[in-house]
Amino acid sequence: MASAPGPKNMIKDKHFVDHHRTALIDRVTQVEPILDRLLERGIITTNTYSEVRAGKKKQKRMRELFNGPVKACGPEGKDIFLDILMDLEPWLISDLKGE
Repeated sequence: MASAPGPKNMIKDKHFVDHHRTALIDRVTQVEPILDRLLERGIITTNTYSEVRAGKKKQKRMRELFNGPVKACGPEGKDIFLDILMDLEPWLISDLKGE
């Protein structure tokens, strides 16, 4: 279930995933399952899925994901991305939220 876009995912006029971009690129460990869920939810295409998966290092794959589809999908897509991260990387999101 996706979060409603809005202030709860915003930090200083930036979406949570934009605000924590560098930390997410460096610390996300489950890139492929994230890609699977983004594809299922229609945030990325099969072509983008293949292109991002082709990256050799997880940081490169996350960077490509941020620079392309996450940047282009708008607040609602970023909310879906954040929901996926909360499901797959709950410890990381809790840490970034300061919980």
